[in-house]
Amino acid sequence: MRRRRTVLGFSLLLIVVSWWLVSSAGRGLERRDFVVDGVPLLFIAPEQRESAPVVLIAHGFSGSRLLMQGYAYTLAHAGYATMAWDFAGNAAHARPKGARSLQEDVETAWRAVAQQPGVDTGRAAILGHSMGSGVAMEAALRHPDRFAATVAISPTHADVRPGAPRNLLLQAGSLEGRFVANARALLAAAGGPNQDMAAGLGRALVIVPGVEHISILFHPRSHRAAREWLDKTFDRRSSGRYSDRRILWYGLHLLGWLGVMAAWAPQLGRRSPRAGRRRERLSWWAGVVAGPLVATATLAALQSVVDLPSLAGFLVGGALALWFLVAGLAWLFIGGRWRERNVGAREETPGASVSRARTLLTAMSAFVILWMAMGAMAQVVWLQWWLITPRLVRWPLLALGVFPWMWASAQAQAGRPLLHRLLWWFGQCLTCVVGLLLLALWVPGMGFVVLLLPVVPIIFALLAVTHALLEHPPASALAGALFFAWALAAVFPLAT
Repeated sequence: MRRRRTVLGFSLLLIVVSWWLVSSAGRGLERRDFVVDGVPLLFIAPEQRESAPVVLIAHGFSGSRLLMQGYAYTLAHAGYATMAWDFAGNAAHARPKGARSLQEDVETAWRAVAQQPGVDTGRAAILGHSMGSGVAMEAALRHPDRFAATVAISPTHADVRPGAPRNLLLQAGSLEGRFVANARALLAAAGGPNQDMAAGLGRALVIVPGVEHISILFHPRSHRAAREWLDKTFDRRSSGRYSDRRILWYGLHLLGWLGVMAAWAPQLGRRSPRAGRRRERLSWWAGVVAGPLVATATLAALQSVVDLPSLAGFLVGGALALWFLVAGLAWLFIGGRWRERNVGAREETPGASVSRARTLLTAMSAFVILWMAMGAMAQVVWLQWWLITPRLVRWPLLALGVFPWMWASAQAQAGRPLLHRLLWWFGQCLTCVVGLLLLALWVPGMGFVVLLLPVVPIIFALLAVTHALLEHPPASALAGALFFAWALAAVFPLAT
C-alpha cells in the first residue's frame, strides 16, 4: 500500500509539473480559439503588439490547427501574429473533406486574421506542412502581392518557378526520403538557392536531421529555420530565446498518468496467471504473423466492391478499423485453437455477475486513465482529442472493429514475464508495419498509412503497459479497443 501511495504521489506531481511547464510556454502570448464560417481557427500572437507581421499556418492531411502549434508559439514569441485553422473534414471542422476547397479555408483564415487588432497584413507569410505545403505554395502563387514569404515543410507538388512564390523556404526531415527528393526538385524548379530576399527571389532548402514526416513538426530546428527565414524576409531581428519544448512536457504528463494506472491497477484488476505450453505459444506467434497478412489480402480482395478509403465515413480510418478486425479474428482463430480451457472462461459461480461488473469497471477505469494520459494535454499541445458529434457517433463502430485485435493481444500476453512482453510488443509492431506497408502498396487510397507507421510502436507500447498492469485480458482488451478507436476517430478526416 505504501509503495502504491508513493507511486501515485510522484505521478500526480509529474502531472502538475507538466501542466505548469506547458502553461508557462504561453506567457506573454494571446491564444484564442474561435470559429468563422464553420472553420475552427486558432490565433496566437504577442499580447503586447503593434503592427505585428502575419503568418498563416496550414496543417497536413489528418492534421489540425493544434498540431502546428510549435511554429505558432515560436513565431509568436518572436513577434509574429499567427493564424492556424482546421481544413474541412479535419479535427474540429465538421464539414466533410471536399465540401469546400482548401483555398476557401485559407481565405477564411486570411479574413479572420486581418480583423485582429495590432496586426500588419502588409507584411504577411504563409507556412504549411505536407498537404498544407501545397496549399501554402498555391496560395502564394495566387496572391504574390499578399504573401512575402512561403515556408513549405515536407512539401508536396506545386508549380513553382524562379520568380514565384516569393522567398520560398523548403524543409524536409532526413528520414522522409520521398519528401527530401521532392523538396530538391522544387528547389531546382524555383531557380535554385538564392539569398536575394529583397527582390522576393530567396530560395533555400533545410534538411532537418533525424526526423520524419510527423516528428519534424516538433523539432526546434524546423521551428527556428522558419523564424529565421521570416526574419530575413521582413528585415527583422527578433528574439531567438524561445524553443518549443511542450511536446516533452506532454511526455511527462503521459508518464504521470501511466504511473496513476500502476498505482490503481492492483485494486482494479484481477490477475490471471497463465501456464505457457510451447505449442500454445507457437500458435499465438503464428497468429500475430498471419493476421496482418490475411487482413491485407482480404482488403485487397474487397477493394473492387467496397469503397475502402471512405469506409465508415472516415478517410483511411474506417479501412484501418476493418483491417484490425480481420487481422484480430485471424489471430484469434489461429492462436486461440490451443489456449488453455480455463483462460477467458466464464466463472460458473454465483458471483459471476459481480465478476462481469468488476471487469466492466476495470475496463472503463483503464480507458479513462488512457484517455486522460493521451488526450487531456494533447488538446492543448498537439491533437484535437475532443470528438465533435460526427466523429463521436462513429466511435463505437470503430471500437467494435479493433476489439478482436486487442482481445488477441491481451490473451497472448497474459501471464508472460517482462522479456516475453517486450518480444510481443516488438512482434506486433513488426508484423503490423509489414502488413500496413503491403496494404498501402496493394490498395489505392491507403498510402497515407505509411506516414503513420512511426506512431504504431508508441500506441502498442501504451496498450502493452495496460495489459501488463491490469493482467486481466477482458478488461484490458475492452479498454484498449475504446482507446484506440477514439484515437482513430480523432485523427482521420471525415469523408461524409
